[in-house]
Amino acid sequence: MGRHRAPDGGATDFDAATSALADVTGDYTVDVAHTRIGVRARHAMVTTVRGAFPEFSGTAHLDVADPSASSVTLRIAAASIDTGHADRDAHLRSADFLDVENHPEIVFVSTGVEQVDDDVYRVTGDLTIKGRTREVAVDFTLTGSAQDPFGNLRVGFEGALAIKRSDWALTWNAALETGGVLVSDRVQIEFDVSAIKNG
Repeated sequence: MGRHRAPDGGATDFDAATSALADVTGDYTVDVAHTRIGVRARHAMVTTVRGAFPEFSGTAHLDVADPSASSVTLRIAAASIDTGHADRDAHLRSADFLDVENHPEIVFVSTGVEQVDDDVYRVTGDLTIKGRTREVAVDFTLTGSAQDPFGNLRVGFEGALAIKRSDWALTWNAALETGGVLVSDRVQIEFDVSAIKNG
């Protein structure tokens, strides 16, 4: 964490998101009510289908002085996928895609954290979907930290991860008469996280 640079190259005062960083080291629980885990993918080569996983839990340890000592674990209920269309959601829960009966959770466990910019942290970790685990890296931007009206210390982060679903054996598809496929292999997972300091 550091000073932002003014246009003339000089250091400016810490901004609101950075000013409290000296105080945010500790253990956190993800606030499900104020966090969104979204997903989006191209459909029929034309439109983007958006959805979310509303059921999940997560914990994090933040270490401001030594970001490499930070860590995060996130567990998502695969069956909670919600794209606003019941038949599509049922198909996504089936063995063609997430196979939620045999693989009820999507799990991310960090293996490393490094600071790559003033408020940006690259979190590397193991992502397990449908029983397969692969290493991924997500750049999270610290969007703020504050004490809320209830006395909770909160931090916020945003990040996005592009994956190829075929890497996790999510290979179902259908060819289009005009060429291309019904569902893109590339899927974007979006994180808008609010976490509350324990204690």
